[in-house]
Amino acid sequence: MLQINVKSSKRVEMIDITKEVTTAILKSGIKSGICLIFVPHTTAAITINENADPTVKEDIIKEINKIVPFEDSYQHLEGNSAAHIKCSLFSPEIFLIIENGRPVLGTWQGIYFCEFDGPRRRKVYLKILSE
Repeated sequence: MLQINVKSSKRVEMIDITKEVTTAILKSGIKSGICLIFVPHTTAAITINENADPTVKEDIIKEINKIVPFEDSYQHLEGNSAAHIKCSLFSPEIFLIIENGRPVLGTWQGIYFCEFDGPRRRKVYLKILSE
């Protein structure tokens, strides 16, 4: 298992980790297989979306904050219920296909670590399996 360390700087943030994941896959030497990306946190997630235009992630953040506001009479004493809900709406894991030693992604796709309770230092785990 490999680990990527992520440091967020905002309460809600989408951090492009495509380069780090691609580098890890290349270093593994696996030419064809699967890469599981797992976020071991209950207030953070992982997703794939467009990484060509930075306004896309800004729009996603704006809308998810509208859908799940920070304050809404939540009962969780820690005060971060919105982050837990946002995490559940996204996902703590994704699978990537590996072909020719690289992740298979669409032309405009990137891999994003989604921070919902930052700023924090976080971990992302990768498990790379050969076909």
